[in-house]
Formats: sequence, structure tokens, C-alpha cells
Amino acid sequence: MSQPFQGVGLGFRIAIAEELVERLPREIDFVEIHPENYMRRGGRFPYLLERAREHYPVGTHGLTMCFGSPSPFEDEYLRDLRRFLDDLEITTHSDHLCFGGAHGVFLHDLLPIPFDEQSAKLVTQRIDEASNALGRPIAFENVSYYSPQHPDGLAEADFIAEIAKRTGARILLDVNNIFVNSRNFHFDPVEFLRRIPRESVVQYHLAGHRVRDDGLRIDTHGEPVADEVFALLDVALEIVGVRPILLERDNDLPPLDELLMEVRAIRTILEPHLDSRKIENPGRAAFER
Repeated sequence: MSQPFQGVGLGFRIAIAEELVERLPREIDFVEIHPENYMRRGGRFPYLLERAREHYPVGTHGLTMCFGSPSPFEDEYLRDLRRFLDDLEITTHSDHLCFGGAHGVFLHDLLPIPFDEQSAKLVTQRIDEASNALGRPIAFENVSYYSPQHPDGLAEADFIAEIAKRTGARILLDVNNIFVNSRNFHFDPVEFLRRIPRESVVQYHLAGHRVRDDGLRIDTHGEPVADEVFALLDVALEIVGVRPILLERDNDLPPLDELLMEVRAIRTILEPHLDSRKIENPGRAAFER
């Protein structure tokens, strides 16, 4: 099956993959994979992916292109990735608006970039290059960060809007990352959403985070989604609009039934927005300070 997809999806992680393709939960509308886990690989991974494709649309979300990194893309990697995306009939591929390494060193982390003109030029060049090499549109995802990238916490939203304008790329909006950054750097997440060009947003990501003893919030993808993040998703659906929503859980995966409970919780939030009788700005009070 190919994109486009809609509704609520789940990250297709190997720890739950076998049970998922055996049970085929009806709560799930699509699955999303990291191509790096499947490219140039045989055996169980591609076998389970093929079984999933028989029943669910599949989306791809990369971990290594890192549009804010200064190192050139590897031509062989881009060729292999394009073949992989072609085989899966992927219409839009996404990766992160971040820095991942330089000079042949890959840091295995999604590090933030300054929200300035120099970064904008680099990101624009790399997104254009990636889109041309892969032969399809690109979407980029906002990331969490733990040191200030700009005196104005809302500068990231303006930076995202500018990149979308310059490149025509789509936006994959990570609601958890917006919330984490807003609490760590004291800006209004609702105003952030208002500054995002809604016509460019193609998907939402939702994940869990950890709160340290000192109050710092860390994006871990290893905890259940926080109630406040569910509430911000509600606001995003009102301000930006209905888009496919993916639940991400990459670490400390619980049993599949627990993940399906979260999927159902997302559905409960989504369904009123599919109804013309929806209430204006639901959940807004959760973000008043």
C-alpha cells in the first residue's frame, strides 16, 4: 500500500512488530518506519514489514539526513534510500530539522541548530538537494533542545515557517517537542502553533517525555504521552487542522495493549474535530499561565 494515509498510526518497532502483524489491531490506521532499520538488510525486519504492508499504509521517517548538518549527503545513501522509498511507494519522506554530525563523525543524536539566516541557507540547500535526489517532496520535523537557540523562544516557529516558505517542504509537527521546549524555555505553545503555516503541515507526531527532579523536561520517547501534550494536540487540531497523527514509542516499549490504549486516547481527541459541530479552541485553558 502507498500513502496518503489518515487517522491515527503507530511507530512500527521490531519489539511489537510480530504481535502487531498477527493481531492487526483495528485501532491503527497506518504504521511508520525508520528506513535506516530496513535498508540493506534481510531476514526478519523486511519480512515483518512486508506483512504489515499487506494491511496498513506505511510512512517513512528518517533519522540520519539531519537537514542542519554541514556535511554533504552521501550519494550512495541517497541512491539506496530512493530505491527503498520507490519500492514502498512513498510519496513524501521526512527527517529532522537538526544537526547530526560533521567531518565524517555522526553523533547519533538530533541536536538543535541556531534559528538564524546562516542556518536557514544551509537547511534550504540541503532540503532542496534531498528532494531532488529522492525524487519526491520532503517534510521536516521540529526537535527538542536543552540550551537556548535564540533569545525569543518563539523564534523557532518563525524559523520553521521561513524554511517551509523557501523550500516548499512540508512540516511534520511534533507536538511533544513543542510542549517540552515551551516548558523548558517559557514560551506559549499555543502562540507557537499560531505562527506555523497550517497549509504546510502534513502530519503530527506524539510521544512521551520525562521530567527531571529539577523540572527540566527531556524528550525520551520512553514514557506515556503526558496529559498536557494530549491537550496541546487538541489545540493543534483546532488551530492547524486535522492531519494524520502518529504515536511514537522508541524506548522501554510497553505491551502492545498499552500502546493501543494511547492510540484510542488520541482517537478520542481527534473525533470531535472531524465533526462540524466542534467547539472553538477546546483545551485552551490548559495552556493559560
